[in-house]
Amino acid sequence: MQNPPDLNPSGVLLIDKAQEMTSHDVVAIARRALNMKKIGHCGTLDPMATGLLILVIGKGTKLSDLLMAEDKTYEGTMTLGATTSSQDKEGEFLETKEVPDFTDAQIDDAFNEYVGAFEQIPPMVSAIKKDGVPLYKLARQGKEVKRAPRPVKVMDYQISRTELPEVDFVVECTKGFYVRTYAHDIGQDLGCGAHLSALRRTKSGRFDLSRAITIDTLKNAPRDQIIDSMISLSEISIMRGV
Repeated sequence: MQNPPDLNPSGVLLIDKAQEMTSHDVVAIARRALNMKKIGHCGTLDPMATGLLILVIGKGTKLSDLLMAEDKTYEGTMTLGATTSSQDKEGEFLETKEVPDFTDAQIDDAFNEYVGAFEQIPPMVSAIKKDGVPLYKLARQGKEVKRAPRPVKVMDYQISRTELPEVDFVVECTKGFYVRTYAHDIGQDLGCGAHLSALRRTKSGRFDLSRAITIDTLKNAPRDQIIDSMISLSEISIMRGV
């Protein structure tokens, strides 16, 4: 005898987000795929970014704040010599400069200035609100407002490729960290400017991409298969040592 279908599954579903999609787009697809509304996401990924997006399903939505607070790992590419309005390749190009023939040591020294605890000024193109209005909406109107610095921390970084003007890196950081601001600030320190040209989240807390499903699977797989891909609340408790 077959088990009855799970009408109200609960847990976490890991998604490998594709480019040019918002995190809300992924939630909408999941709601259609699972035929349920109680689905949210933990930690927004910009449309240009790919990689790990955590969806919380059913009673799993109660874990949202807890899971969002955990440390993240990103793989990124910064392109030196050009700054943009959004600090990434999606923005309007503001200034270009010649990129000096930096040595690996000079690049590493610039990254090394951003290890441990420090403060970041969030970009104007962000979801942070000023008087109830998201900053990105003000930015679209050509407005710029003063943003308070926010405490962040980088636990570790690695430079994996340097082919100027591009630099590939991996960074382990706390929640609320803007990787595009990280790229922008390092570019400013190097004197030639920089913007983030690629970003992929590979880890968030205890979750990584090894159990993530693709957007194509989320759209096309049978509902039961998607539910089978979820991480149950009991497994999450064991993973977290609760």
